Amino acid sequence: MVKLSERLKCVAELITPGLKVADIGCDHGYLPIYLIQNGISDSVIASDVNVGPLEKAIDNIETYGLSTSIDTRLSDGLKMFEPEEVQCIVMAGMGGNLVIDILNDGVAVTDEAKELILQPQSDIERVRRYLQSNGFIIVSESMVFEDGKFYPMMKVKHGEQRWDKDVYFIYGKILLREKNPVLHQFLIQEKDYLVDLYSNLSCADQTENVRTRLREVERKLTYNDEALEIISSENPVEIDRVLV
Repeated sequence: MVKLSERLKCVAELITPGLKVADIGCDHGYLPIYLIQNGISDSVIASDVNVGPLEKAIDNIETYGLSTSIDTRLSDGLKMFEPEEVQCIVMAGMGGNLVIDILNDGVAVTDEAKELILQPQSDIERVRRYLQSNGFIIVSESMVFEDGKFYPMMKVKHGEQRWDKDVYFIYGKILLREKNPVLHQFLIQEKDYLVDLYSNLSCADQTENVRTRLREVERKLTYNDEALEIISSENPVEIDRVLV
């Protein structure tokens, strides 16, 4: 049995069992192998834009004897996919701007998919805003801490979403409302970092660049405090997770 990182195991847990999955940017193909071995999916397409990782994925798939269950494809995002070919699209471990570019270029494919599983490595606020503005709803969120890094991720479906606070896009409304312990850990560490940064900037020569940076840190601290207030509240909250 293939072993996954905690990050990829958490990604796998977000996938609705029984769907045909496309892993975009499959790297060495471990996630597709895991999905087949654990009965989460019986048909997976492992895709990558680079020949080297795809060849390694093919070797791994053959080693585990899963060539009949896992198709491999050289593709720049979703460009080599047809509508209705896959039901679940996974994009994990790539930058948020790249995620958005792939979604923009692959509208014909994403329109027919039942769900997206996204784990952007950066620009996650921008990804969340893009989803809301383009007919998607975030129905579930999770977050793991591994090897010194925090990894937020989400399950996305077609629908209308109306998040109305900046803090929800920055940190994730569902993570906040469900009081996710990993997000709580992140918020505490982020606040310590921002407080130290603000103190150091305050002691520096007050150039225009430093003053601009101070205002930016103040803004981030404001949202951090708002998020900590939400996640630390003992008051009962209505969970927004959509269990589908």
